[in-house]
Amino acid sequence: MNKRSTTPQIKQLTSSSTLVAVAVFMVLASPMGVYADRYDDKITSLESQIDSYENIAGELASQANTYQNKVNQFNAQKNTIQAQINLNEAKQDKIARDIVINEQKKNQQQRVLGDTLGDMYVGAAVSPIEMLASSNNIGDYLDQAEYQSSIRDNLQDSIEQIKVLKAELATQKKAVERIIADQESRRNALAQKEAEQARLAAQTRGEESAYQQLISSNKTQIQQERAAQAAAYQSYIASTGNTQVAGDSSKGGYPSLWANAPQDSLVDDWGMYNRECVSYTAWRVANSGKYMPYWGGSGHAYQWPGNARAAGIPVNGTPKVGSIAIWGVEDIGGGYGHSAYVEAVNADGSIYVSQYNVTPGQYSEMDVTASEVSRLEFIHFR
Repeated sequence: MNKRSTTPQIKQLTSSSTLVAVAVFMVLASPMGVYADRYDDKITSLESQIDSYENIAGELASQANTYQNKVNQFNAQKNTIQAQINLNEAKQDKIARDIVINEQKKNQQQRVLGDTLGDMYVGAAVSPIEMLASSNNIGDYLDQAEYQSSIRDNLQDSIEQIKVLKAELATQKKAVERIIADQESRRNALAQKEAEQARLAAQTRGEESAYQQLISSNKTQIQQERAAQAAAYQSYIASTGNTQVAGDSSKGGYPSLWANAPQDSLVDDWGMYNRECVSYTAWRVANSGKYMPYWGGSGHAYQWPGNARAAGIPVNGTPKVGSIAIWGVEDIGGGYGHSAYVEAVNADGSIYVSQYNVTPGQYSEMDVTASEVSRLEFIHFR
């Protein structure tokens, strides 16, 4: 075991602290900014690609519905999902690098803390009288006393920095876990798109006339389902005393790319079809700065509470501003359930929500009575 001398030596102690300070500076002054810029540039480039693919998909959605157009839409959506996967991989690489940097900083601060504790031990072993007796003059004594005070300050600073770095590491590691979970969902969504494209080719053999017959049949079915869903929603509203209004003319800020395209013609960033209730609420969650998982393939409103619980997101019967209200299949009388964004919680227990697709494909707002609120579940994204 190395032992420290208890003889007061200002020059020796100062030299030790200077070396520690230089070591910390070397860690902080290393070319990490170069790595950060490289990752940031890649992320920015991928985000630009995603915007481009989404714009292409939006343009295709407004064109004539032909077999080739449908294939092009599939390809645009697949490209978007793949670009999102690449973006997540770039973010994961950046976070992994940040974790390494913060681990290095934390370890360095722990070494600084050890040296500081050692210096405090040396200082504590010498009484003020001994310090004064060993000093050449009163100025030396005051310098030593001031140095011991600075050691105590450095100790507190090191402890606080270690706490901050540990918190940053925990946040970064959680972010990586979320990205990994999202990647699995996005890869599943990509596989689903490829399977849909293969089914379309098999159903039509790539022939335009066969495709148009399939489209006609599907349109009839979709219209029937939407009519049944709309009737269920309107019947539900009439039975509860809730009041629906047009509300915000900007549609709650829902992006125009999705708002202006035909309903269900585009897939949003979380795997939901545009102008559906779940697409709107997913966007509101993410736009508020909270984490919205990628739930493509299991994104019906009635599935959200189970998805949230599986992801560790709180679900309960207490509404809060910014939470997502969920109506189950049994609440509305069939269909896929319903989701809405809680804009206000009133003193009487009622709430005010914004939503999409109570009126098919349209934005609206609604007062929800206290008795109805008591039947709902609320997801509290973080």
